[in-house]
This record gives sequence, structure tokens and C-alpha cells, in this order.
Amino acid sequence: MSASGLASAADGTPIAWEAHGSGDPVLLIAGQATGMHGWGPFAEALARDARVIVYDHRGIGASGEGDPAAYSTRGFASDAVAVLDAAGVADAHVVGHSMGGRVAQWLAADHPDRVRRLVLLATTAGDATGSRRDPAALGDLLSGDRSRMLPLFFDDAWAPAHPADVERFFTRVASRAALRGHFAASRDHDATEALDRIRAQTLVVHGTRDALTPVDHARLLAERLPAADLVELDARHGLHLDTPQVEREVRRFLR
Repeated sequence: MSASGLASAADGTPIAWEAHGSGDPVLLIAGQATGMHGWGPFAEALARDARVIVYDHRGIGASGEGDPAAYSTRGFASDAVAVLDAAGVADAHVVGHSMGGRVAQWLAADHPDRVRRLVLLATTAGDATGSRRDPAALGDLLSGDRSRMLPLFFDDAWAPAHPADVERFFTRVASRAALRGHFAASRDHDATEALDRIRAQTLVVHGTRDALTPVDHARLLAERLPAADLVELDARHGLHLDTPQVEREVRRFLR
């Protein structure tokens, strides 16, 4: 069963969302400047036995832009609440990847009644809490050159074997102002002091070869969250797409 629509954020910005499948609701929160369809086969697999809800962050894809200068991960969490409301969902399991994991932290801390279980993939509580990004990796990320970005996210053999999934992940419609706003929101995220307010049982999944967010960030999250399990995998930043064990771990946890 599929549905789609436009949620109305607190400031009136329209947020485009879709829902697929049936069963317990699972909200997927995408990473920095990544559209809802970038979840690709991961979302499709979960939708076999769950109601999977995806959406475009403000400034991305079919959603309105709002004020890019005001973007923040905490503000994006308010947009996620609007999506749940529009989809008619009182509470859901929440899965966030990269910046989406930052957003998910605020969602779980500020709106604990809306989050059943929490999954944090390849994310951090903030750069002040652990190892900083490798400047060379950050330069590759910001280059816009897909040949430089691909090795940050995916195993060398996986990407050429899955061109459609790679295309969905990297394709986006966004203004330069929105892209700058997303980068600033992700960079400035710091939920360190909010972690002890997150009561949802949490699964932290991270790749030990993640150059964009070193694995120390995941270890700190698992240590400081009140109820968290940590799974470390031999993977990079896009582990939810190229590492099948991620889907298995998430399914097991959400059951």
C-alpha cells in the first residue's frame, strides 16, 4: 500500500513524503542533501513487512526550501514530526543515516513519544565529541566529483555493479543556498547534552572504514546513550546500501 503527500512544517514549508508497504511504521531520515529515493533497495526491503515512510528534507527534491540560513538538524527534526502527522502516524521506529542520524537524535530527545526504536547509521553526536573528519575526505565530498565521492561511500566492486542505486543516491534537486544550508546544519550539529534524554532503545551501526565519520563517533554514541547497542562492520559511509548485514541487523532490531 502506497501513499504520498505534502506535510506542512511549523513555518509552513511543504515537505514531500511517501509511504510504502504495510505493518509497523518505520520513518527513514536521509543524509545531508540526499533525496527520499536515495534509500533505494534498503527502503524497498524494509517495506516488505513494514510501512516505510520517506521524505525529502526541506530544500531538497519536491519539498519547499524555506530559509536555508536557518537550517539546523533540530529544525529538521521538527519537519520529521510534521511528516509523521501528515502520514497519520502517532509513533514510529526511526532510522537515520549520516545527517539523518543527527536529525533522529533530536527527534528522539525532543519528541520521545513519537519514537519507538531508534537506529543510527554512520552518524555522530557532533564533531566536538570525537575524531574530526579527514580534511582530504571532506574535500572529496564537497568536490561534487562523483569519481572522488564514490570511494567515500561504497565498496569498489559494489558501485559499478549497482549503477541505478548509485544514481538514486547521488541525484538531487537543490539550490546552492539549500546545499550550503544542509552542510552548515550537519557541520554545526551538537546533541551531546541531549543524548541522556533519549529513552528509545537504540541500535548504532557504523563502518570501520568510514572516512567521513570515523568509528570513534559511533563508539561515543553507544557509550553515552542510555540504552544502545553498537554494531561495527567492515564498511564505508554508505553501508546501508552496499553491506547486506545492515539490513539484517536493522530488521532483527526492529522486530
